[in-house]
Amino acid sequence: MPYIKTDRLTLVTFTVEMMKASLVSNRELEKLTNFHVPSEYPMEVYKTLLPYKIDRFSQYPEENEWEGILLHTEDHVIIGDMGFKGGPDENGEMDLGYSILPSYQGNGYATEMAMAIVQWGFQQPKVKKITASCSDQNHPSLRVLEKAGFKPTRKKNNEIYWVIDDL
Repeated sequence: MPYIKTDRLTLVTFTVEMMKASLVSNRELEKLTNFHVPSEYPMEVYKTLLPYKIDRFSQYPEENEWEGILLHTEDHVIIGDMGFKGGPDENGEMDLGYSILPSYQGNGYATEMAMAIVQWGFQQPKVKKITASCSDQNHPSLRVLEKAGFKPTRKKNNEIYWVIDDL
């Protein structure tokens, strides 16, 4: 993913080298990127996925272009991550995932990111549909998906599934 700039954010590819550095320490990631890395990054749920992602992207480097980190541009600080879980499948569908550090939540950053990354996603070859899912109890994320133009398609257990098939 190229640098994507919005009013307040910059979306940057989260490379395998950056992932490896983040597993060593935040300081290692700071040295590699020159971004400030808060102590709460990466969030535990994401940290557990990093070994899988490092292995996956080492084997399939073309998938790494769909994975990114989210920078607060003015502060030059990492505030979250986002991506399209491997890029488009054979039907042209991609699934959006994201997380924002708790200290940055509630400021519209997730909505700003979602709108920008969806716009970028639809500019990529073969992309026809973008999906997402979240818990029916995650009210902030539900609102982000609504504001970004997603429509709910179904609910299974406590998970709501969303889709956007054009802008």
